[in-house]
Amino acid sequence: GGMSVDSITDLSDNTSELLEALQLSHPHELDPRRSLGKKKMLSLNPITWQVPRVVDRCCKHIETHGLQTVGIFRVGSSRKRVQQLREEFDRGLDVFLDEHQSVHDVAALLKEFLRDMPEPLIPRELYAAFLRTASMEGRAQLSALQLLLFLLPPCHSDTLLRLLRFLGEVARHAESSRGPDGQEVPGNKMTVSNLATVFGPNVLQKEKPGEKDAGAVDFEDSAAVILVLQRLIEHHQTLFTVSAEMQRDVLRRLFQTDPDVIDYLLRRK
Repeated sequence: GGMSVDSITDLSDNTSELLEALQLSHPHELDPRRSLGKKKMLSLNPITWQVPRVVDRCCKHIETHGLQTVGIFRVGSSRKRVQQLREEFDRGLDVFLDEHQSVHDVAALLKEFLRDMPEPLIPRELYAAFLRTASMEGRAQLSALQLLLFLLPPCHSDTLLRLLRFLGEVARHAESSRGPDGQEVPGNKMTVSNLATVFGPNVLQKEKPGEKDAGAVDFEDSAAVILVLQRLIEHHQTLFTVSAEMQRDVLRRLFQTDPDVIDYLLRRK
């Protein structure tokens, strides 16, 4: 991802941290169908959509070619082909994924990228706080998760939302269904629970990969990681939407501390 040329950082070197609360998406932006029509951004987010190319392209490839693939993310892949794709992305090449690439290879690449990030999508400093929400229930749990999501840096937040939206789409195709002609369409068998089991350890990491005890996550932590990611997948649209009340409160505070920022945001709207 990258910053827009008229980034908010151009205004001042020490802009208010309250801007972080405004960087989440407007509800309409969460609707994938919207991308087919209007291009105009509706949120007050002064930072461009920051999702690594490898993540977005892997998600799009599987959404296009792999939603009916049984056992996606669990079936083995070609280590050689995955390594080749990885090297091409690492060199900054404009890698084009089409129907000729194996869905399982692309799925493995996505998992590898998330696993090997220097800092996981949910930063390690928030690991314990996110796991604490596993012992909560109902509205209290969702409120705590939402407040924690507000603490994520924009690139982490944008990428996590892209991943969760994608995993939700995969889960929607878990069960077999009937096509328009009445023919059975096989499900991929990857329920929300299965996906949380696969991706949880990659998104929520206590230690850096390769560090001592990096793989030594106890059973309780492992169960909590799966539960937290399951909740994030199930409720991502609600969790990533800032309420009108909270947005008004942030704007009031910004008016006191950073009036030039308010002017900038209003001009963008």
